[in-house]
This record gives sequence, structure tokens and C-alpha cells, in this order.
Amino acid sequence: MSEKIATTDDRLLDGKVIVRQPVNGYRAAVDPVLLAAAVRAKPGEKVLDVGCGTGAAMFCLAARVPGLHLTGLEIQQVHAVLAGEGIALNGFAHTYICVGDILRPPPDLLNAFDIVITNPPYGDSGTAPPDASLAIAHMEGEADVAAWIKACFACLRPKGRLVMIHRADRVSEILAALRDRDAGDIHIMPIFPKAGMPARRVIIDAGKGRRSPDTLLPGLVLHEADGKYTDVAEKVLRNAGALY
Repeated sequence: MSEKIATTDDRLLDGKVIVRQPVNGYRAAVDPVLLAAAVRAKPGEKVLDVGCGTGAAMFCLAARVPGLHLTGLEIQQVHAVLAGEGIALNGFAHTYICVGDILRPPPDLLNAFDIVITNPPYGDSGTAPPDASLAIAHMEGEADVAAWIKACFACLRPKGRLVMIHRADRVSEILAALRDRDAGDIHIMPIFPKAGMPARRVIIDAGKGRRSPDTLLPGLVLHEADGKYTDVAEKVLRNAGALY
């Protein structure tokens, strides 16, 4: 299917990862790279990327933590095909793509994973992009944030962890949805565009059925005043460093 659309092979993590993605429509930026950097995974663990797109987050995680068993769930067939091609381009083992809807996941994904990661659609209002594929990637549609979190938790084993990146202005909504799922040991990291500016993104790492107190982590500042990446951001975005 990828032969029918124009694609580019783009490199992330200073060339460590190749992502094949459409020229038009959704294209990965820094969010999936930041998401992967926030995952505290160990070799041998099973990780599900919900709404994996063309695979950017799971590929960055595979490059940082070798030996994981990775599955990507993607509703758009064209993106799933490109993600599969990306697996071959990178030579990843134990990495698979499944076409499906998070609201109706395949039964074999339920209660099966140590970690679920997700970079879900952020748009809850406003005008959808005219490109249909881009609209699916950006707008919540049938699966609002609460439904998305509920479905992600259904794929986790007991004591497993959900790691997600989302808009900072929706933290209260996300935390309410997590409490409804009996989540605990929640780690919250704000992502600031520049020092002194409000956070635009937040990474939330929550445990299923856990009771430990929540933690507000030091935030990550992406850019210096002149627009260059900060040293810490460089380590994460180019050198595959962990966020914490």
C-alpha cells in the first residue's frame, strides 16, 4: 500500500531510527520521541503502543531499550503498513503491528502487556483538518481521553504501567480518568517550550492497581532563548537518553 502514496524515510535519534511516513498527512515530530524517552522498560518486557502511527515512538523505544517485545496497534491501514516497513528498515526483532481500533481491541491484546505507551489524538474541539488521515490522527472522535485511557488499561497486566504524552491543559481530565481506573503511583512531567513559559505538553506515567503516592517531576525545557535545544533536550532527542 505504501507504493500508492508518496513517502519519505526520516531519521530520528541522530540517525539511529528510520521512520517511513507519508509526505502529506500526519508526520512524527518530537512528541513520540519524548514519549519513548519516558518509558522505564526492561529487556524482555512486553510493550504495546496504542495509536502507533508509522511507529516513531516504539522504534525510538526499541533503539533505547534492546530486547523488548513490542506491538503497535494502529487504526489506519496505510500507517500500519508503513510501520511494518519501518520494522524491516530498522531490523527490529520481536516487533509487530496490528491493525485495529483501541475501542474494540483484538482479544489477544487484553491484559497482556507490562507497559502501554500512547501518543493519542489531542484535539477535543475545533475544526478537523481537511485531510481525512490527518483528522483521524489529530481529533479524538469516538474515543475521548477517558475512553482511550480505559481501553489502554484493559490491555495492561496487573501492576502494569501506562505512559502517555498529552496536552498540558488537559491534565485534570487525564488524572480524573486515571482515578476511575484505580491508577496510582502517577508520575507527572511537564514539558516547557522555553524557560519561563507555560508547559504545552505533559508526560504521565501511571500504575494499574498501585497505591504509591504521586510524584510531580522536574520539567523538561526544550529550547534555549535562541531556539536551540537545551543540553538536556539534546540528550533525549538526539542521543536516546532517558527522561528520568
